[in-house]
Amino acid sequence: MFRTSIYALSLTASVQANAWSRAKHHSGSEGTPWPPAPSPEPIDIIQLPLPPVAPSNATGACSGDINPWKTGCISQTTGLQVGNFYPGGDHVLAHVAFTGAPAAPDPASIYLGQQVILIKADGSTFSNGDAWKCITCGVPASRNALLAKGSGDYSYPQAFHDGKRILAGTFIISCGDHDLIDDDCTANETSVYQIRLDNQADHSGPGASIRELRLHPDNVHIGLNSFGVTAGGALSQHAYWGRLDFNAAPTAGTPLTTLRFGEFYTSGDQILFNNSAIVIGELRGFSGTGDEITYIGYPVETCNIDVFAVNIHTGHVRRLTTHPGYVDPVEFSPDDSSFVILDTRGTGRTEFMDGIRWLPPVADQITATACSSVRNNGNRRFFQPWLLDRYGDRDGYYGQSLNNAHKGEYGSGEFDDPQWNGQADAWFSPDGTKIVYSQAQAVSPACGGSNPLPCYNSTEEGGRDGRVMLATLSSRRPLPDREAVEPFNDVIPWATAYKPGETAPETSYIKEGQYELKGTYSGYAQIEIVENTAKNAIKTVVVNLFDYSGHAGGVINGYQNISLTTEAVTITKLDWYANVTRTGTDAGCQHTSEDGFHMSIDALTNIFEANGTLTTSVDGVEYDQPQDAT
Repeated sequence: MFRTSIYALSLTASVQANAWSRAKHHSGSEGTPWPPAPSPEPIDIIQLPLPPVAPSNATGACSGDINPWKTGCISQTTGLQVGNFYPGGDHVLAHVAFTGAPAAPDPASIYLGQQVILIKADGSTFSNGDAWKCITCGVPASRNALLAKGSGDYSYPQAFHDGKRILAGTFIISCGDHDLIDDDCTANETSVYQIRLDNQADHSGPGASIRELRLHPDNVHIGLNSFGVTAGGALSQHAYWGRLDFNAAPTAGTPLTTLRFGEFYTSGDQILFNNSAIVIGELRGFSGTGDEITYIGYPVETCNIDVFAVNIHTGHVRRLTTHPGYVDPVEFSPDDSSFVILDTRGTGRTEFMDGIRWLPPVADQITATACSSVRNNGNRRFFQPWLLDRYGDRDGYYGQSLNNAHKGEYGSGEFDDPQWNGQADAWFSPDGTKIVYSQAQAVSPACGGSNPLPCYNSTEEGGRDGRVMLATLSSRRPLPDREAVEPFNDVIPWATAYKPGETAPETSYIKEGQYELKGTYSGYAQIEIVENTAKNAIKTVVVNLFDYSGHAGGVINGYQNISLTTEAVTITKLDWYANVTRTGTDAGCQHTSEDGFHMSIDALTNIFEANGTLTTSVDGVEYDQPQDAT
């Protein structure tokens, strides 16, 4: 059987040079200010077609009355995830769940389960009259690694520039010599190959568990992530850069990884913060030209989860977002002039934790996982799409909402209905004039019952809870056809070599002791770090702030006392006591109730549960924590 092997490089690293840098994140690499924020631009939004909805999941429920072409139905609960644009920009990839197919040997029996489809984005149809085409339906088991493996998914489908291949989940889908959109590309001409990352020196076993794969613009390399477990029993993650090799009999490569010198480090009793550190919590993709890797980084401000970009060649880091909302999906335009994110900004979801600006992120060594997990309520995401220029957030500029959901009417079913939440990822068209993204409607238990958000009936065909939206940036001129991106080097100069069989590196942390962190502009913070009894992880962080200023315009006084209990690999409990005040710009305060704030959350299920309260007020606006399970 043909298989796909991957030769990976690590991205969890940091730059040794300029380790003492405290460079501000609002100026250019030479210290010059960023250009002024752009003016809002006109945006037109339409919905793209999807297969019809079956009335139930029963065998045969997708009848000829519902789909006369017998090309399948999807469920009301769609499991929809939009992929990127197919070359040329007239088609969009999507990952959907088919249901209600008739039993074999009916030819329509192949339209069942999770599949990858191509959707027409120009109003036309395929030769059979449908506006979509299933690429993976009916691929024989002998050539389908997903079926052979018995697990996996086709998440984040991404087309190669040749129009013949797709990266989806941990698989490569290939139609051989045929373009995927052609009638000649049938199930019998299609193969699904497994992507493998060796984790044994002899290349045995199933390989490492990998996730969130992204295709580099050179179409030769990919970025990926792999979960691990720390010595303290908590969830960890490492990111990798790899070359795809389609040899029928894969041989050993030269994989690379790991962490050297992180965001915090000590010199005697002083804690130093390294703004130039490359600390990749999760790889999210690449810039349009491929020169930068985008990722979720270690917070610069406490609990404020942002996306960053690091130059593959130089290791130069840019902070792309600063808004105190949660963000992780990010996609650059092909020419790198702008990028689109999916973010909680405008919803007030996370500000009770991260609303105080420029609070030093020392405690984030134990709080970051919990802080990032508040972004969702189970399957409900609080994301909406936002468009920014290449320089990102700055000086009061936080981008332009694509759909103005912060102004929409709940339950209206319109494109700005806040009950329809953005899903990862959004993608630019090859000519840079369109953005495709998907939305999912909030359904029970994320609405109704004790939840303050009522449930609304879906206004979509068949009552489905997912839809694909196409935003046209009507004032932009189409970019010229891009020449093929030259393959990048397999070796990233700031990464460290990894070989299959090596143990993933432990995330560094500040060891137990008493320390001081000096403010960039004024004041200082007295810090106490307490390790757990096994001395392999931090248990408690105590921060006392005295006129501390890490950014011009304000000072912070007060304290944080936060302890972590790892209840399971993915479940963390925080015991949080705080009383912090910021004066000057963005004046505000953050405080817990007298009995503290005690929060438990699973990083994978994202159901918020807490006793006590944590409240933040900024410029007279109060941000309260969500109710439990909401």
